[in-house]
Amino acid sequence: MTSELVVDVQPKEVSIALLEDKSLVELQSEGRNISFSVGNMYLGRVKKLMPGLNACFVDVGYEKDAFLHYLDLGPQFNSLEKYVKQTLSDKKKLAQITKATILPDLDKDGSISNVLKVGQEVVVQIVKEPISTKGPRLTSEISFAGRYLVLIPFNDKVSVSQKIKSSEERARLKQLLMSIKPKNFGVIVRTVAEGKRVAELDGELKILLKHWEESITKVQKATKYPTLIYEETSRAVALLRDLFNPSFENIFVNNEAVYNEIRDYVALIAPERANIVKLYKGQLTIFDNFGITKQIKSSFGKTVSYKSGAYLIIEHTEALHVVDVNSGNRTKNANGQEANALEVNLGAADELARQFRLRDMGGIIVIDFIDMNEAENRQKLYERMCSNMQKDRARHNILPLSKFGLMQITRQRVRPAMDVNTMETCPTCFGKGTIKSSILFTESLESKIDYLVNKLKVKRFSLHIHPYVAAYINQGVLSLKRKWHVKYGFGIKIIPNQKLAFLEYIFYDSQGEEIDMKEELEIK
Repeated sequence: MTSELVVDVQPKEVSIALLEDKSLVELQSEGRNISFSVGNMYLGRVKKLMPGLNACFVDVGYEKDAFLHYLDLGPQFNSLEKYVKQTLSDKKKLAQITKATILPDLDKDGSISNVLKVGQEVVVQIVKEPISTKGPRLTSEISFAGRYLVLIPFNDKVSVSQKIKSSEERARLKQLLMSIKPKNFGVIVRTVAEGKRVAELDGELKILLKHWEESITKVQKATKYPTLIYEETSRAVALLRDLFNPSFENIFVNNEAVYNEIRDYVALIAPERANIVKLYKGQLTIFDNFGITKQIKSSFGKTVSYKSGAYLIIEHTEALHVVDVNSGNRTKNANGQEANALEVNLGAADELARQFRLRDMGGIIVIDFIDMNEAENRQKLYERMCSNMQKDRARHNILPLSKFGLMQITRQRVRPAMDVNTMETCPTCFGKGTIKSSILFTESLESKIDYLVNKLKVKRFSLHIHPYVAAYINQGVLSLKRKWHVKYGFGIKIIPNQKLAFLEYIFYDSQGEEIDMKEELEIK
């Protein structure tokens, strides 16, 4: 299996698509102006204590206060809190953590009221982003994650991933990290560190220690609350950090700044693989070029077709996700209903494992498969689903089919489920049901081009339109495109864009910024 990462950087958002054998399996989109992310650290202020829940609400700058439970304070909270108070009180000299005294662990059965008070400053880290009506979930057991290591201040232990089975390798890694890590820092060794040399691990450890020093310096200089003291790496780099493996063939990026950022990161963790990062310069939008837009259109929405007419109905509720498997109008299996049901269900298991990752569905998922009478077939379906879900990085638990033919799955939920609306509102009538004659559409476009070139003096711009309309404009030796070039100059680029509806269009200037022609024409 080969993996490719495609990063689409737009003025307002960044979208990241992971392809496995050209099939879209993960999609992440995030607004470029959104500062919240799992892993971000803040110097926040306690807003309200909730003794009944043994928790508190902390102001970290979000519209809804973040939730911090007593058990999420972490065993080393007393040491961290003492160090933070010392750092805030002395704005000139920064105390060294290696010389700090480690206080006894926090009592597991203690009360939040005995540890925190309203108005107190606390260093916290987001572990779960806001979902629906809930604010972010916090922890005070802060950590800095790298590819090979996770650095934990005020914890002097070295832990090695249980997935590293070799006892000799586990002992080597533990002894190695104990010898190079500073005092009062704990380290978790991740699975991908297996077999790595001391230089690679030491290099990443120094980077993580630098993150800690930069963060605590921001705490010392803080003049307002809340203050962002550590920002997780960009979505592209953060996703790459967890996903990167030798099977990656290419990483395509359409923005030079993000390209340099990703290339630098890959060069740091795998110098011999730096050449897989490539800057995309094609005229087509990057998602259209790699067939991702079409896969998004077909993979999201309530109904998902997957094999020979069979389809899934996916419904999202506040409490859980519900999936119904239907055989549709597919050709029946010659071996009877039982064989037909098994074939449809196995195909559904393949598609569902992809859908869970693609939509990032979490919480409780209930699947209504087609009923099967034979226990052997039900076991085959259960094993197929377990096998497919092994590629899923999110923690999950799968139960065998119940006597009603239902399968229950719980999947880790860290951020809201990805929901892409695949329905298109008519850009001409806006749902009213009547439009101008479509044969006049190109004349309307030409009038806008004339206004841009002759009135606004914009000589270089691109016009994004539906691929069918683009084909019409480019058709023939004496095409409309050629006529426009002769009349208005060669600075006009016609770009087919699969995201747009049939008579929809967008103008972009040479810097990639959208030109709102509706407003310009109203001024005229």
